[in-house]
Amino acid sequence: MPLPVVSPRGIPIEDGPKFGGSAPVWAPPVGPARPRDLCTDCGISRSSDPGRCGAACQFIHPRYEVLETAVHGRPRDADRPDELHFGPHRRMLRARLASPLPGAQWTGITTRLGARLLQAKAVDAVLAVAPDPDDKWRPRPVLVTEPEGMVECRGMRMGYAPLLSLLEPARQQGWRRLAVIGIPCQIHALRALEAELGLDALYVIGTPCSDNTTTARFHEFLRLLSDRPEEIDYLEFRADYRVELRFSDGRQQEIPFLNLPISQLPPDFFPLTCRTCVDYTNVLADLTVGYMGGQGQQWLIVRNDRGESLLELLGDELVAETVGSGGQRKAHVKGFLKNLERAGDGLPLRRAPRWVRPLMSWLMPKIGPRGLEFARARVEMKALETVTHLRRSRPRRLRRMVPDHVWRLVADYGLTPAAEERAERRGRAKDRAASGGS
Repeated sequence: MPLPVVSPRGIPIEDGPKFGGSAPVWAPPVGPARPRDLCTDCGISRSSDPGRCGAACQFIHPRYEVLETAVHGRPRDADRPDELHFGPHRRMLRARLASPLPGAQWTGITTRLGARLLQAKAVDAVLAVAPDPDDKWRPRPVLVTEPEGMVECRGMRMGYAPLLSLLEPARQQGWRRLAVIGIPCQIHALRALEAELGLDALYVIGTPCSDNTTTARFHEFLRLLSDRPEEIDYLEFRADYRVELRFSDGRQQEIPFLNLPISQLPPDFFPLTCRTCVDYTNVLADLTVGYMGGQGQQWLIVRNDRGESLLELLGDELVAETVGSGGQRKAHVKGFLKNLERAGDGLPLRRAPRWVRPLMSWLMPKIGPRGLEFARARVEMKALETVTHLRRSRPRRLRRMVPDHVWRLVADYGLTPAAEERAERRGRAKDRAASGGS
């Protein structure tokens, strides 16, 4: 067995097979990725059967209605409050840990949930990502088998992480009870293949995801934010229209969105996959843990029984309250669409005059959409971005990749599908029957 790799936080990460070893975090070697047209490298193409991408990938064969029904017992219901935007759910909360985990993103709810599942012996392992030993921002898929190992998975990573390539090593160990902490493209593929995994238990904690990029490109962004990018330890896009930076020497910095150097980024900084993703809120998770609707805290979307049981594990550690909402989103979303149309294949830029930016940065947290209204605005922006970019770059993909609920979201902004852009309901009914949905 190779010597353990010591991670930046000192937790040993084993690279070799784990047969009763003591390391709480195991990073099995993974194979090469197979080339795909639209791909975020969820890990399935690196498995022993890469052909499963055709059935699992949200960019090849998305099946939102079918999988929502399989996971939650029903698809989203547009007549229920906020399900058109956020998908099936039972309730939403604004929450934080009573004792925040040092070094965690926000207060560390997802990290703590993974640890509690392991402490309770509810799972044999947690699939998550840790920092690469050579680059703290690069995600490295790991299997965590002891509660203390979850500390290594704190914080945000930026880049592609073939998380689902670890499903086979986990099954080879005989582990049949798993938890997965992942982003939407990973979770869609996981749910599409769930029935064939033969698991006794599966808990899915989803984090929202909007615009990913490569780790190398992310470093370019950090260099535009600071003359000492190597000292940045924490970055968070907050719901108060600011980006928060924390540095290794304890300094903190807040940058208003309007002052971000977006115009200096290359047009393809965000890949087409991320610009055409319709699942920001990770609708197939049992519990979604994000920030957009949290108004300074974390935003929890409890979707089913398993999501409820996950929150029960936290008990009094979780301080929760009712989600709030304020402001009006429509004008802001319309402004985004205009910028999107002007940008062509580049990034949608807000070109406010330099002199007015300080005033707008002060006003936006006070008069702009807040709480759930902020989250609704972001979901609608992503829907508009999806339709616009597919029409420009992959028009034949519209029929397959854009589900009905996305067309409903963009209709208020004047985007309606042509006959050849919308899938026939008959085809979806056949798909639903073939997948055993109702």
